[in-house]
Amino acid sequence: MLGNESLPSADVTKVTEPETMHELIADCAELPNALTPTSAVPPPPRAPTWDVDDRCCAQIADLDEYV
Repeated sequence: MLGNESLPSADVTKVTEPETMHELIADCAELPNALTPTSAVPPPPRAPTWDVDDRCCAQIADLDEYV
């Protein structure tokens, strides 16, 4: 009986690419719990401050156009 027997049904989930920004955001919001941090993430260290001085200006002194 080739071609006439019925196959058992299976639950198939078809994954499609989001077509709108709303769908993309909703898709990204569904992160697995394993990827969710269990504790608060510490803030990054504060960047050191710097000032423009004569040494900085000397690096571009001879350039007509600074890009």
